[in-house]
Amino acid sequence: MTALLEIRDLHLSMSSYEGSADVLNGINLTVNRGEIWGLVGESGCGKSLTGLSVSRLAPSPPAHYSKGQILLEGRDLLPLTQREMQKLRGKRIGMIFQDPTTNLNPAFRIGEQLTDVALAAAAQDDTILDCPAHSSNRTRRAAAWSLAVEMLEKVGIPNAQSRLASYPHEFSGGMRQRVLIAMAMIGRPDLLIADEPTTALDVSVQAQILKQIKANVAEYDMGVVLITHNLGVVAQTCSHVAVMYAGNIVENGPVAAVIGNPVHPYTRALLSAIPTKDTKRGALKGLAGAVPNLINPPPGCRFAPRCAFAQPACTKATPPPETVGPNHSAACIRAAEMEALIHA
Repeated sequence: MTALLEIRDLHLSMSSYEGSADVLNGINLTVNRGEIWGLVGESGCGKSLTGLSVSRLAPSPPAHYSKGQILLEGRDLLPLTQREMQKLRGKRIGMIFQDPTTNLNPAFRIGEQLTDVALAAAAQDDTILDCPAHSSNRTRRAAAWSLAVEMLEKVGIPNAQSRLASYPHEFSGGMRQRVLIAMAMIGRPDLLIADEPTTALDVSVQAQILKQIKANVAEYDMGVVLITHNLGVVAQTCSHVAVMYAGNIVENGPVAAVIGNPVHPYTRALLSAIPTKDTKRGALKGLAGAVPNLINPPPGCRFAPRCAFAQPACTKATPPPETVGPNHSAACIRAAEMEALIHA
């Protein structure tokens, strides 16, 4: 069976006045229909650029793909023109952007922006508006307007009918974020890239949005890549997780395996930094250091300078992923002995 999304050995560099930074360093990721993949890691690890690459929204220049493929059900997206990509965005690929203040057009009402997305998606799939293809423009726009009301209600915006006449500046940051979520899901995309979709939302609305995303996956057999810093959200929502560090995926697999039995030292460090109800005062562990400058990254494993278990061999080459369990792998040369090292 062909995977919904397959990223193969993707290399992306970004040019600047200081030099060229290898921000994605051989990304491999496979997402099937019905799966929700969490993409986690510190800021600057390449999570958002991975999502933007799938939608081909990383600006070029300065972005340059030197190697790799991004396959959507077997079709490589990297060689496609912008016109060809525009036909895929909204219907095949939905995107929830991280910053709601810059991703809504301030000159147009919320209703106009939502209905335009719905109409564009319906041009390729008439079932979205649930009206015949030969319907008049007026009928189709009315159906798109009704769908916009329904989507705003689903993401928890009260008085949705009247709020469609509002401009973005009349919404709070959290409400604008919900509009972006509605906009991304209104075309029922096959693949949804969600970049920190619940950051600006309170806990109750966050739970409602995550529940809606899971419901859409079940109803429409779609796939999701959820970019987040929140491992609690990953544990609650995702079926699989990929941990990124400095442009590399260092560990990936089913959520239960990765969170329940983390192997890579970086994954363990992230989980150790999360407080629990049993954490005693002063017992919370931090992760010393910072993500390296990718213009001059450290040789070999990019996590080695911060790793308590590093050895000279770690600086020789980028470690390949090692299978450590069913569909569970970690890119560490000491993966097989890590459990013993942790408890030594």
